[in-house]
Amino acid sequence: MIDVLVVDDDFRVAEINAKYVGKVPGFRVAARAHSAAQALASVQRGTIDLVLLDHYLPDQTGLELVHRMREQGHGTDVIMVTAAGDVTTVQAAMRLGALHYLVKPFTFAALRTRLDSYAALRRTVDRVGGRGIAGQEQVDRIFSALRTTPAPASPGLPSGHSEPTTDLICRVLHHAEHPLSAHEVAAETGLSRSTAQRYLRHLEQAGRLRLSLRYGDTGRPEHRYAWVAP
Repeated sequence: MIDVLVVDDDFRVAEINAKYVGKVPGFRVAARAHSAAQALASVQRGTIDLVLLDHYLPDQTGLELVHRMREQGHGTDVIMVTAAGDVTTVQAAMRLGALHYLVKPFTFAALRTRLDSYAALRRTVDRVGGRGIAGQEQVDRIFSALRTTPAPASPGLPSGHSEPTTDLICRVLHHAEHPLSAHEVAAETGLSRSTAQRYLRHLEQAGRLRLSLRYGDTGRPEHRYAWVAP
């Protein structure tokens, strides 16, 4: 699980954001904070993987908090979620290492897209990190994991299919290093195997995925799916 610290001076907004986070598979809210001091104390305890950070806080700005975190050696990842939409603040957030910048007001789908890409980044770094040294291909894969534009889904989704779930499955296959089975896709997305299979079948028929068969010693061949570049 990815432990998230939700930081917002508005208690109501913090609660809404926390509920959003709780709806995304693989993420859980470890703490809430309503000031920079509270947030820094949570980070210092060392249990936070990701901070969803508002910029306008009562004691410091969010970016000042990030600067203090970096000065103290905390490499905790940060996604800005704030009403501050000026270019100066956005550029400053980028220079301090914020991975995403989400401008209020935003929808659950918009936040989930950022969280999904962050989870994909962590999975990619974990896979590449096991090799010790990353070549250009692996470096490109790490940077591409942060892209938030969903893979294009086929028009006219069948009844019972949703765009966010389609986008999530497309993103997992897009970043996969090898073809995946329905069981593996279900594990990556938090969906049931039957749901993953249903979406995979549709995407394969729509030409978005390539189906291959892997034969074992006994039993039926395993269906495996690979992303087809548009």
